[in-house]
Amino acid sequence: MSLVSSHAPTGRSPLRTVQVLGGGNAGSSAHVRSLALGLVARGVRVTVCAPAEADRAYDFTGAGADHVHVPRSSDPTSVAMLREACKHADLVHAHGLHASFRAVLALGGRRTPLVVTWHDRAHAEGARAHLVRLLERRVVRAATVVLGTTSALVDRARGTGARDARLAAVALPAPRRSPDGGDAEDLEALRSKVRAELGSLDRPLLVAVGSLDRHRGYDTLLDASRAWCRLDPVPLVVIAGEGPLRSALQRRIDDEDLPVRLIGGRDDVSDLIAAADLALLPSRWEARSVLAQEALHARVPLVATGVGAIPELVGDAAELVPYGDPVALAETVVRLLGDPERRARLREKGARQAATWPTEDETVAQVLSVYDELTRHRPLI
Repeated sequence: MSLVSSHAPTGRSPLRTVQVLGGGNAGSSAHVRSLALGLVARGVRVTVCAPAEADRAYDFTGAGADHVHVPRSSDPTSVAMLREACKHADLVHAHGLHASFRAVLALGGRRTPLVVTWHDRAHAEGARAHLVRLLERRVVRAATVVLGTTSALVDRARGTGARDARLAAVALPAPRRSPDGGDAEDLEALRSKVRAELGSLDRPLLVAVGSLDRHRGYDTLLDASRAWCRLDPVPLVVIAGEGPLRSALQRRIDDEDLPVRLIGGRDDVSDLIAAADLALLPSRWEARSVLAQEALHARVPLVATGVGAIPELVGDAAELVPYGDPVALAETVVRLLGDPERRARLREKGARQAATWPTEDETVAQVLSVYDELTRHRPLI
């Protein structure tokens, strides 16, 4: 049931909120669009501060929000643009570490309540890891409330000095097509079209999605793919994403003649996952992985590393393997490809597990209750 109602109490103007995004990964950007849609429907005024390309991709204005282009940079010009956008806000809500840091700079100690959502952990090594910890400390100590999408992130925020850290209900926005809805022939036609484009009509299709960064575990995935070359037919591994390791990964694929394709960033990730025989998530750490959620929603069996919040998120609805273990990953994939009954059980378990996750209405309701708590003393008109 939708919770649509006016949210302007008698004698008060509509609540004015600013949502701040940085570059915006898929999870946080989709979450902000979902929030904007739900908040606007409840009478809240929403301004989204994000790079222009994020609005083109996620259509915040189409959700009823105002959009202000603010570059991802933390230079004085970008901070000044954000400060101007927040000038008349009753509350500012920033998503992710870098967006939150810019919001702290823009507010500059003003009494405007600041809500921060941590969707994932910032990944860094060496000297940069120390800088990340400093940024985290600065942000959580300035924030009025920190919302963590997993219990581990809530614990991390508390350990870093947050005054108030809470577990957030974060829904994956409903997929554009549901495996249980629409025309089955249309869904199968779409699946065949995607597989034909990728060159996988007559061979298993394995899909991984995520930036080409070290923490994603793609070196392990390439190691594991060697074992699949002995299968007949040989599965095709498709990795959707861009990042600094693209050249190195492509060299390995070419030099070792691996059955892997790097297809770059895509705006049809839901379609890719729905077309797959298996979804793969070999990361070193994950929070509420969008890939994992998309796979279970689409009834696609998932093989993932049992790290971070993945066990908490998927329960027994996925095959979990240790991080950095190519033998375990390879053997699990081979076993699943040869066991259609196990794949069918995982599809059913995945659908049941996905049904336990928060809905978009529940997510908006929780966020709005936090907003109410922090702004209940705002002045009358």
